[in-house]
Amino acid sequence: MSKRRDRHGRGLRGPLALPNQLGVPSARPPRPATRVAFFDDAVDAAVDRVARQCPDALTGTSIGVEDVPGFDPSWAQGRVPLASAVGATGTQGPRVVLYRRPLEHRAASRRGLRILVYRTVVEQLSALTGRSVDEIDPDGLGDEDDD
Repeated sequence: MSKRRDRHGRGLRGPLALPNQLGVPSARPPRPATRVAFFDDAVDAAVDRVARQCPDALTGTSIGVEDVPGFDPSWAQGRVPLASAVGATGTQGPRVVLYRRPLEHRAASRRGLRILVYRTVVEQLSALTGRSVDEIDPDGLGDEDDD
């Protein structure tokens, strides 16, 4: 009888061999570690794509991210905004703010979140600049993910 017992019939416990310095480490695909990092990557990809297709739409505009919208619930009428576009004021230029949690809540997958973030950025820039959505996104609202 061995020194190690299989008390509950679950088989061997632990590794069969000790780690070896000469062994090949397991390769993991590069992925952002957290949901926040993934969302930031999706925003960066969306802004880069808009900058390639219509760089004039981003001139002087800053893009920001907040977790949730800070607003008075009485004017929202039961709806939570995904983003907000604020025109230029005397001290600040135009800006688009994306709300991470509402966007994540509406997306079914990571790929869907990337598409939703891109569509939201395009729609907010369209509202802010007065350009059509087709002018900012001539490919048709990013139905495919080119990453």
